[in-house]
Amino acid sequence: MGQKVRPTGFRIGVMETWRSRWYARKSEFGDLLLEDNRIRRFVADRCKNADVAKVEIERTRDSVVVHLHTGRPGVIIGQKGKEVDRLKGELEDLTGRRMDLKIVEITNPNRNAALVAQKVAQSLEKRGSFRRAIKKTLDEVMGSGVLGVKIEMSGRLGGAEMSRTEKASRGSIPLSTLRRHIEYGFAESKTTMGIIGVKVWIDLGDYSEEETADGSNAKAGQAQKKPKRTYKR
Repeated sequence: MGQKVRPTGFRIGVMETWRSRWYARKSEFGDLLLEDNRIRRFVADRCKNADVAKVEIERTRDSVVVHLHTGRPGVIIGQKGKEVDRLKGELEDLTGRRMDLKIVEITNPNRNAALVAQKVAQSLEKRGSFRRAIKKTLDEVMGSGVLGVKIEMSGRLGGAEMSRTEKASRGSIPLSTLRRHIEYGFAESKTTMGIIGVKVWIDLGDYSEEETADGSNAKAGQAQKKPKRTYKR
């Protein structure tokens, strides 16, 4: 029996920070935790076409700050910021709290495992060949300067009667080495034959070597400093 651990959860508190950053009394903790889950589910449904990879939530005494990491910030912002204002109002109606949205642009989607998994899932929904999708994705991700990538699909691949798992990898994926930055992403492809799960692991190198003082990638020279934009009503 294998013991499988999600790479991000394995490194949280050691090499990475938490996705929800706030403190609360014991009596309020459960309600706020469920509220964070509702916010993430709402953003995932509301911004399906915006390539949202990660949602980080910070809470203060008066407001909630939501960081949306996206590969297509223009879709969320909209013309003259109308869409982001509408999204902010909908989140305030959902939670009953004052919201503050910050859009964080992902400059290279091929280095983000969540966006890569979403892209593969979308190609499967368009009835594309899963083998072709895997090979094309491996070439694109390795071309972005990463050290390794692994893709795993599970389900009725190719319309087969029995579900199975297909794996493919290139380069190195040291999952148990805490100092290595392993990006992990998961997405579901809802096809006519059933749901196919897509998992992606990407090795971005050591945390100490990943970013230099100016925010550029020291090993591959691909990652750029991520600009943050805050939009207020």
